[in-house]
Amino acid sequence: MTERISRSARKRKFKQEEEGAEEIALLSNKDLKLFPGSEDVKDAILACRGLKGGARKRQIKYLAKIMRLGSVDEILSYLADKKGSQLKSTIMQKEAERLRDVIINEAIDDQQNCRQNGIIWEPDWPGVEIDAVVQKYTLDEGDLRKSVYQYARTRIHGHYREVFRILKAAVEKDEFQRRLECQ
Repeated sequence: MTERISRSARKRKFKQEEEGAEEIALLSNKDLKLFPGSEDVKDAILACRGLKGGARKRQIKYLAKIMRLGSVDEILSYLADKKGSQLKSTIMQKEAERLRDVIINEAIDDQQNCRQNGIIWEPDWPGVEIDAVVQKYTLDEGDLRKSVYQYARTRIHGHYREVFRILKAAVEKDEFQRRLECQ
C-alpha cells in the first residue's frame, strides 16, 4: 500500500508491542520452553526477571526491540493461544480501522475531485488503496466498494460500520488462513 504511516501511528504500534513484551516477560520457565521466539528473545526475557522499576522498563523496551527483529505476529499468536491475551485481536481490529479510514479518505478525495471537475462519481471509482486491500485480503470487492460509495455519498454512519465489518472479517480470515498454513 502507498499509505504513509505517521510517527504517532508508529509509536502506538511500538507501544502495543511493548505491552506484548510485558506479557512475555511474565512467562514461567515451563512456558518459556514452548515459546516460539528466538534464543535472543528468550535471553532478554530471562534478563527481565528480578528487575524492578526503571531497569525493568528499559529491559522491556529492549525485549520489544528484539521481538521486532523476528516474527512479532507469531509471538502474539502464542500469547493469545496459551495465555488468553487479547493483544492480537486488538492489533487486528486496529488494522481494520486503519484500512477503513484509508479507503474512505481515498474515496472522499476522489469524489471531491470528480465534483470539482464536473464528472459524475461512479461506484467503480479508481483507487490505489482499495485495489491494494483487495489484492492483499480475500473479500468481496463489490460489497466493499458499494459500502464505501454509500458512505462517501451520504455520510450515514451505518455504511461506515459496514465497511469496518467487511474489513475486519477479511483481516480475521487472513489471520485464520495464515495459522492453518503454519500447522
